[in-house]
Amino acid sequence: MPVSAMTAAAVGVIVGFGGTVALVVQAGQNLGASPLQVVSMVTALCLGIGVPGLLLSWRLRIPVILAWSTPGAALLAASALGHDWSTAVGAFIIAGLLMVVVGLVPAIGRLAARIPSAIASAMLAGVLLPFVIKLFLVFQTDLALAAGLTAVFLIARRLAPTWALPLVLVSAFAALAFRGQLALPADGGLFGALSPAIPHFDLKAAVSLALPLFLVTLVSQNLPGLVVLRTAGYEPPPGPLLLSTGAATVLLAPFGVYGINMAAIVAAICTGPEAHPDKERRWVVGVIYGGLYLAAAAFAAPLAGLFIVMPTGALALITGLALIGPLTGALVGAVGEPQDREAAVLTFAATASGVALFGIGSAFWGLVIGFAALATLRWRRR
Repeated sequence: MPVSAMTAAAVGVIVGFGGTVALVVQAGQNLGASPLQVVSMVTALCLGIGVPGLLLSWRLRIPVILAWSTPGAALLAASALGHDWSTAVGAFIIAGLLMVVVGLVPAIGRLAARIPSAIASAMLAGVLLPFVIKLFLVFQTDLALAAGLTAVFLIARRLAPTWALPLVLVSAFAALAFRGQLALPADGGLFGALSPAIPHFDLKAAVSLALPLFLVTLVSQNLPGLVVLRTAGYEPPPGPLLLSTGAATVLLAPFGVYGINMAAIVAAICTGPEAHPDKERRWVVGVIYGGLYLAAAAFAAPLAGLFIVMPTGALALITGLALIGPLTGALVGAVGEPQDREAAVLTFAATASGVALFGIGSAFWGLVIGFAALATLRWRRR
């Protein structure tokens, strides 16, 4: 086995886990999860990535690289509707079941692939924008840390783009340790733990959380992830892959899993010739990647604990910098088709506004307004 296979898998895990675990912790806290439930959330997500990814890579003989849904975590962290943890878990199960249906029924999968990317990207951009704005609000309260981490991010993006977020993370921990602000929860323990919750199913949560969570995960993660595999020269079977990720979400949802999906950016690191020169043997990278996530699950308590007790400003900085890339991609996708730009802007503005009507959040209303505008504008052009 070439060293490059282990290196690519390790870099993928560091970038995927370290880059966005702060956002996952924020999502759990925003939904009312206790520190133990947040640890369970991170542990279960790592298991949901590691076990199916390892088995699928071995069974299909292609490098199946899974991840948690970063856009989904942003959606949950931005929710201002006051859902409790049990209700959120119920929404996770519904979102997972919707993905299972797409995996089981090819016609629905083909229909889902035709969802206008401009609307889905605009909704995602509206969800991500507030987190990036909060990054700059920290300049008012902690100028030194905000300016320092932003400088590290920009310089790293110029010199070593793949390592930008891990370097930001290391720099943040170093700065907080120097200030005496880095600690672990007193009762956090050393190993990961699973803490189940009884799901509560609520119609409003299904509409405002589950449906947008399903759509943003499908359009922004799963479909691009399949494209990455095809670009690398493979023919991934969409049905079994979507079915497997949806089933993993449903089974692990009581422990805090909100979305397991195909990776896109991280997959590009692990599926190219740089990862393994032999295309027919490159599936071992997926096996190693899955195994490393199982190791992360074993030590999820201290890994999550560092972010659970992190000062609010530092957490906002790390999260905002981590989402600059996804926000850029979403904005580009939103305005990529000239004929759909007006509808996309309406979707973006409605989602970013945070408006809530009838107890349903802005992500849903952004989609409603966007699809209505798109239908009207296309009808007018005809």
